[in-house]
This record gives sequence, structure tokens and C-alpha cells, in this order.
Amino acid sequence: MVFRPFVITVAAALCSAAAAQAATDVAANALALDIFKQLVEINTTDSVGNVTTASEAMAQRLLAAGFAAEDVQVVGPNERKKNLVVRLHGTGKHKPVLLIGHLDVVEARREDWTTDPFRFVEKDGYFYGRGTADMKNSDAIMVTNLIRLRKEGFRPSRDIILALTAGEETGVANGVEWLLKERRDLIDAEFVVNNDGYSVLSENGKPLRYELYATEKVYADYRLTTTNRGGHSSLPRRDNAIYALAAGLTRLAAHEFPFELNDITRAYYQRMSAIETGQRAADMRAITQTPPDVAAIDRLSQNPRDNATMRTTCVATRLSGGHANNALPQEARATVNCRILPGHTPEETRQALGAILADPSIKVQYLAVDGTPLDTASGSAGYPPPRLLPQVLQPLERLVHEMWPGIPVIPAMSQGASDGVFTMAVGLPTYEITGIDQDSNDIRQHGKDERTRVQSFYQGLDFSYRYLKALTAK
Repeated sequence: MVFRPFVITVAAALCSAAAAQAATDVAANALALDIFKQLVEINTTDSVGNVTTASEAMAQRLLAAGFAAEDVQVVGPNERKKNLVVRLHGTGKHKPVLLIGHLDVVEARREDWTTDPFRFVEKDGYFYGRGTADMKNSDAIMVTNLIRLRKEGFRPSRDIILALTAGEETGVANGVEWLLKERRDLIDAEFVVNNDGYSVLSENGKPLRYELYATEKVYADYRLTTTNRGGHSSLPRRDNAIYALAAGLTRLAAHEFPFELNDITRAYYQRMSAIETGQRAADMRAITQTPPDVAAIDRLSQNPRDNATMRTTCVATRLSGGHANNALPQEARATVNCRILPGHTPEETRQALGAILADPSIKVQYLAVDGTPLDTASGSAGYPPPRLLPQVLQPLERLVHEMWPGIPVIPAMSQGASDGVFTMAVGLPTYEITGIDQDSNDIRQHGKDERTRVQSFYQGLDFSYRYLKALTAK
């Protein structure tokens, strides 16, 4: 009897705390949704959009939330490509962490979509619009969580720096590259958390595994050109620019670059073999042996994702030729896009393409970021995968276990390309970490009717908030 008032008081306090937390979560969700909508409806394409508009809009929100003007910087190489850098000051116990994300999006035509790509639409449990998956969802999440932490008075053990940047999709006036060259002081950090992409791989909404991307391939475009003296189409000859190019492309289509694993992809297959079953699990174990099993490599190569994980890939993406219906072609061109394994250079790959095409009449040129064809490719061999830092990995594994019990954390290599290539180039360990899930059969980034699941967005918001606090709590 004498303890009952105390029990009631404790229970009431717990209920009050839970209600306050729920109210806080609802407010954060509403803020994130408002920011998400605002960002999607700001056109940030390279052709007609303006990244600076988005950077300034987010800067205004951060200033209104109490960030000091000197901690909110909008800087860049020109009026359309300015980047936002904001700093939440910590105790200084550890070096800062840098969060990166890009504000620019790929082009989208209204006639290709069932909705207006630059209108934020919610329907059928999804948010639609250009950038909803790549990557204004994560941009909105990061801005929201910095505002939330600032309002809570949270003092992290290290400064938290957020850079929202331009030029990731096209490479033109790339914001991370510019900041590293021109304003390194604003973004220098111990390590980088890249919020581009998704980390929770799911199937029909059911989470299967958490993929921690810790390395990525090198991006390179090449122009293939054949030329000919041409002539009248009524007098065809055996030498034909289009046929020569087509024959070379057919040889490229049949070619497989050599099998190769690095520390991250080897760890990926070792861990995946423990959760896969049957032949697939056996094949994953077999390719990590020395020497690897050739038959296992062949079987796994039938899966496009595995194929892209195990080797460099080059694929024709554009084709043009001829100048008139009644004339023999004087020129034919193709663009070949390559995703090169770390450790191999674009020039090495350009020379390999020449050998694969096996026709000296096909000229192979590297395409620079601005589209200029170069006879010699520039660019490095990528960068060795960073060590999986315990201060990054341990809180991640704990949180994944809490939010998605039973799913494993798998180190992985991104088959795409991101701004992480620039931070890794200057020695900043970079990890792609988000709490957003993506169905493996519904990847719409860069495509028609891009979307992200409503539940996934709010789940990603909660994950990133909790991970950021865990990452910087001590």
C-alpha cells in the first residue's frame, strides 16, 4: 500500500516520457516530409535546374533552427552550382565526421512519367518524384536530423559536418571535388558517411540484409569511332563503317573481363555464403578459395549483380552512324560505359577495349567529364578499400540488430559510382550508410516514376538519427 503512490508516479512519468518522445517523433516526421517535398520540387537537373536554389533553401531552414551564420556556408564555383556546408559543433574529443549527399538529380521528361517528375506525389504507399530515391530522401533526412539534434542541445563527441553538393550525376562542377580542392577547411574529417543510395536490401518489403558499402568501382566513358570514305548506297562495298563498328561491339558483348576479388568483395561472399542456400551458397564459398572454382564463377556470373561484383564491366550505351539514307556511312560512333574494379586505371581499360575490339580501324577514346574525347585516359586506379573502423562498424551492427533483428551486416562494393571516390582519393575512409530499404526488383533510380516507400523514408529518418547519436556519443 505504501508503495502504490510511488509506482503510480513512476508509471505516470514513463507514460509522460513516452508521450513526449512520440510527439517529438511526429514533429520530426512532419519536418522531414516538408523538407523532402521542398527539395523534390526544386529542379536541380544540369540542363535547366539550379542546385544553389536548393542549397540556399536548406541554409535558411538551418539558420532558422538556430545554427550560427558562420556555421552555414553556401559556396561553389558558379551561381548554379553552389554547395551547402553546415557544422554542428561537438566537444572536440574526436575529429569530425563528414556526412555527404548530392542535391543534383538526373534529367526527367514529363512525357516519360505517369506523374510530373518535379511534383512531390504520395500515392499507394510511395513518394514519387525525381530524387525521391536518388537522393533527396537522404538529403531531407540529414537536414532534419541536424535540426533535431541542434534543438535538443545534443553535444556530440566530434563535430558533425554536412555537405550537400552539386555535380554528382554529371561530374560537371562536382561539389565534393571542389570543396576538397578549394575549401578543405570546411569539410576535413576523420572519416566520411556517404548517404547516397540504400543499405537495406529487401524483397517485397521484407528486409534481407544490410549492405555496408566500403568501396566502389571507377567510372569511365569511352567513344568508339570508325570512319570511311563513304559513297553511293547503290554501290555497297565490303568496308562499311557501321558494319566494322557493329562487329567490334559484338566481340565486346561476348567478352568477360577477368574474375577478381578484393578484401571487401571477398568478405561479402564469405558472409553471404552463410545466409544463402544450396548451389548458390556453395558457389560463393568456392570462389573465395585459392584457386577459385571456375565453374562456380561461371554460374554466379549469370547474375548481373554478381557479375558486376566480380569483374570490370563495359557495355555499349549509345550508338549513331551514317549521314543519309542513300549514302554509305562515312562515320559510326558508339559510347561504351565501363565500371572498373579498384586497382585498374581508365587508361588500362581503354587499351583493353582496343584489344577486345580487335580492329585497328575502330578508334577508342576516353571521354572526359565535359565530353571531350581524349586519346589517353586520365584517372587513377581507384583506391584500396578502407579498414572497417570499429567506431563506425560497432554502433552500426548494434543498431541494425535492434531495428531489423536477424539480418546480417554485409561489407559490399558499390557497382555504381558516387562522390565517395573523391573523399577516398584524399585518404578519408568513406562508408555508404543509410537506413533506407530498397526492393531488389524495384530499383528506379535514374528511371521512370522514381519512388521510395513511405514507410522506408520514415524508417530511414529514425535510423539515421539514432546512428548519428551512437556514432558521436562518446
